[in-house]
Amino acid sequence: MISANQLTYQYAGGKTIAYPDLKANSGDSLLILGQSGCGKTTLLHMLGGLLRPSAGSVEIHNQPLAQLNDKALDFFRGQHIGLIFQKSYFIQSLSVKDNILVAPYMAKKPIEATRLEKLTKSLGISHLLYKEPASLSQGEQQRVSIARAIIHHPDLVLADEPTSSLDDVNTATVAALLQQLCQENGAALIIVTHDVRLKNLIANQITLTP
Repeated sequence: MISANQLTYQYAGGKTIAYPDLKANSGDSLLILGQSGCGKTTLLHMLGGLLRPSAGSVEIHNQPLAQLNDKALDFFRGQHIGLIFQKSYFIQSLSVKDNILVAPYMAKKPIEATRLEKLTKSLGISHLLYKEPASLSQGEQQRVSIARAIIHHPDLVLADEPTSSLDDVNTATVAALLQQLCQENGAALIIVTHDVRLKNLIANQITLTP
């Protein structure tokens, strides 16, 4: 479903990072571990088409991302990829419900009321739909971010440090929910993190070194 081969990225200061090859199929979960400065977020952004690599290739459904111009890449990302960032980046003027529905709206996909109801119920956030994002706890915000990333049926979910601000109980809960929802929806899940608590929760792992 997604593969990355011989990726390198050169930063503005001249530092270059080479990444190991990776592959994930539909329903797979892949954990990418590494300390600060090893290029985890950069890798995730290349996998999601937010950054273009200096060399190497990323393919999703046999489509090389390098062959797409910026406009086509934006559309492809909206159709196929769900993103969970370190920060939630909610639109504070919108309700939780409308923040979740931004994803299918931007992807020009139909808004499915039954899917919204089922997904938010499984995440335990259906009672929060009409609240303001700023009123939510960290754990609630993470669940809303997961709903926003999955609501539009992506084939690939990319998560950047999704548990770094959570306690042990919520870390295990969020990791399990992510894996379960991606498997149910046939989506590949890739998590990049320095959170070693996830090592025992996701078997398929790659460790990046500085």
